[in-house]
Amino acid sequence: MKIAVLGIGFMGAPMARRLCQAGHEVHVWNRTKAKADPLADFGAQVHLQASDAVAQADAVVCVLESGEVVAHVLFDLGVATALRSGATVVDLSSIKPEQARDHAARLSEIGISHLDAPVSGGTLGAESGTLAIMVGGKAADFERMRPLLEVFGRATHVGPHGCGQLAKLANQMIVGVTIGAVAEALLLCKKGGASMAKVKEAITGGFADSRILQVHGQRMVEHNFNAHARLSIQLKDLRNALATANEIGFEAPITTLFESLYAQAAEHGLTDLDHSALFLELASRNGIS
Repeated sequence: MKIAVLGIGFMGAPMARRLCQAGHEVHVWNRTKAKADPLADFGAQVHLQASDAVAQADAVVCVLESGEVVAHVLFDLGVATALRSGATVVDLSSIKPEQARDHAARLSEIGISHLDAPVSGGTLGAESGTLAIMVGGKAADFERMRPLLEVFGRATHVGPHGCGQLAKLANQMIVGVTIGAVAEALLLCKKGGASMAKVKEAITGGFADSRILQVHGQRMVEHNFNAHARLSIQLKDLRNALATANEIGFEAPITTLFESLYAQAAEHGLTDLDHSALFLELASRNGIS
């Protein structure tokens, strides 16, 4: 397939590399071209304009920061009009369900298919091709794009347009809350005089074990908060979840609490650290260095 990848960041770069290694003809664009340039070594063609990158594409993979950015790239930078009829936009960005439905409708009017296909698994999953991919859109479009999606990981069609984003919001609610639970529990143990590392070891394999405990808990033990998924993105996702909950008349008190905690962490300068750095906000509240 001829595939354009728009957005070469923490996630977009390893995804584009995997597409090159899978034998696809890959065209890439990023607002800051220097971030895309290294992909030329893997066979990708780097473009200055997003509209040029997509001109001959069978599929366009978007890996962008927000729904507003996706809309800007698709409809203000000329991507939608540059696409040939019959092409498919596969949006791996994490955005609001209502935005995904709007993008799908606008693209459909000009003969372009659309799937909202946000992912979970972070940079490690993007590099290893083990992402969980939640896909909304038409079943026929999903089946046609399945070979592309399987380069990135395990894809599941969860419903019509917007449902992929709804599933991702559920994922991010669970991730955000669980990071907080792990951080608070480990800090309680530290405050009481126990070794966080040994506590993590002790509860491994029990009901409290999880990938969050193993990956993010280890980052907390090591105090290594280099960004794999930024705290600002976690906050954005929780806010999108609350906006969607409000839209459909759903009360989400737990997510509301954690949105406020991540917001305070961001206000205290933790925005660009990993989302597991909520640990630092909770440590500060408890006077733990």
